[in-house]
Amino acid sequence: MKIDILSIFPEMFSGMLSESIIHKAIQKDIVDIQVTDFRQFAEGKHQVVDDYPYGGGAGMLLKAQPIFDAVEDVKQANIKPRIILMDPAGKPFNQKMAEEFAKEEQLIFICGHYEGYDERIREHLVTDEVSIGDYILTGGEIGAMAMTDSIVRLLPGALGNADSALFDSFSSGLLEHPHYTRPADFRGMKVPDVLLSGNHAKIEEWRNKESLRRTFLRRKDLLETYHLSEKEEKWLLEIKEECEEGKR
Repeated sequence: MKIDILSIFPEMFSGMLSESIIHKAIQKDIVDIQVTDFRQFAEGKHQVVDDYPYGGGAGMLLKAQPIFDAVEDVKQANIKPRIILMDPAGKPFNQKMAEEFAKEEQLIFICGHYEGYDERIREHLVTDEVSIGDYILTGGEIGAMAMTDSIVRLLPGALGNADSALFDSFSSGLLEHPHYTRPADFRGMKVPDVLLSGNHAKIEEWRNKESLRRTFLRRKDLLETYHLSEKEEKWLLEIKEECEEGKR
């Protein structure tokens, strides 16, 4: 995969690209990530990338010309890239979207600043407008970092254990079950007996049920679109009854 990030603050990405999973994925040629300062594509002596909005109003807007030219420069031949505009008005980013983007050959992120973008960037250049949450940041860089991290870890070979990404929270539609490691008894806080039993069928059942329990307790909204199996419907009734008993 090729990932290009367009930003007027390229140094913000140095830590992300030189550490952890992303750095290893780059070293293994799983992904090629390039950060481009789109200011270098701005016309004029002072390379201005923003201007006042027509009709008046507060703030400055990113001009279309530098961004169009930067995208055309990094776009790979014979590939139709996904061009992602980081914007709080965009579609909320989630795991399903990360899995979709991970199948692409090239992603181009546009990181904005100031009051917003010239509307022609949205209408005629980008393929996706994406938000990482209902809050405002000073620019799109942090959002692009979060998305890049989420996407790269899904690429084959990026993680040491190929199964790790398959069992992440949200990958199945539910939150991930609790995890424990040694010691089995820490200050009187004990690991559930079933995890020490060696009975893999029982362990798998416990994990699935606890995944459902955690989702019900923390993110009921996820259950609205999740298709429960017959066994899971039975577990959910048990979980609800246990919760009611705990309130009495």
